[in-house]
Amino acid sequence: MTTNLSDVIVHIDETLPLDQLKTLEDHIHKMGGVVTACNREDQPHLITVTYNPEKVKSHDILVKVRNEGIHAELVGL
Repeated sequence: MTTNLSDVIVHIDETLPLDQLKTLEDHIHKMGGVVTACNREDQPHLITVTYNPEKVKSHDILVKVRNEGIHAELVGL
């Protein structure tokens, strides 16, 4: 059995402090179906998320971010 994974980038409009960014990554990563959620230090406004689209939708990831009071949008890969 193979698992198909997808990637999406969450573009964060604000500049977040590092601790808030790490907390957001943790919250995304704990969503069912998310495999990874991480950003690069040189691009802190972008979080790359790898997920199983059979278990979670990209829109659900965006809703999670926005529910944390963060302005963001999705950028497909």
